[in-house]
Amino acid sequence: MDLNILCAGAAKGLVTSLQQAFTAETGAGIAGSFGAVGAIHEKMLAGEPCDVIILTAALIDQLTQNGQVRAGSSVALGRVRTGIAVRTGQPLPDITEPASLARSLQAAQEIYIPDPQRSTAGIHFANILQQLGIHDEVAPRLCAFPNGAIAMAALAKTEIQAAIGCTQLTEIKYTEGVTLVGPLPKQFELATLYSVAICSRTTQPEIAQRLIELFSGPQSAALRAAGGFELGVA
Repeated sequence: MDLNILCAGAAKGLVTSLQQAFTAETGAGIAGSFGAVGAIHEKMLAGEPCDVIILTAALIDQLTQNGQVRAGSSVALGRVRTGIAVRTGQPLPDITEPASLARSLQAAQEIYIPDPQRSTAGIHFANILQQLGIHDEVAPRLCAFPNGAIAMAALAKTEIQAAIGCTQLTEIKYTEGVTLVGPLPKQFELATLYSVAICSRTTQPEIAQRLIELFSGPQSAALRAAGGFELGVA
């Protein structure tokens, strides 16, 4: 029987990378639903089948308090920063300071982002545009997608050379065809802690616990670090 996992897009690469090893060990598959943090949270509250959930630590805490997540089951996966990407092979723009970031965004013909209303990185990026005073100018060039992974896949396929994207580092690093320019300037830094936990409505708690151990344990530490998770933070 498959395990049902509700997963923030930031951890999709981790889940898909470990899926085969998990199935080989347990015989169970993973039926994953991935999306923006807000969308996944809504699915959880709506009662969608769920054995394991990956969300921001803050939302996991909320879900634990209201009984949707098993108390004591939450484990941190690591902190994920938000950064800028371009299509592989394109020149890397200057994003080191707010002024240079603004110029690079103004020069872009397309700007690929996750949902600016329901995703962690998308909401943050929309706020940055307002702080930089360029939101209205670049709004017609925003290309918004349900989550960062889909946004980066679209960036990788665009034929527009002057294209840029913003999402969490894990979604950039796990997407073939895009290159990480770097994290956002310190003034606009966003580092989000993600956790994994067992859903209260699971009927397979033992296998769910094994999946959590695989995702958060030492055997996957190198994979998480290479994929953009900063380990050893809580």
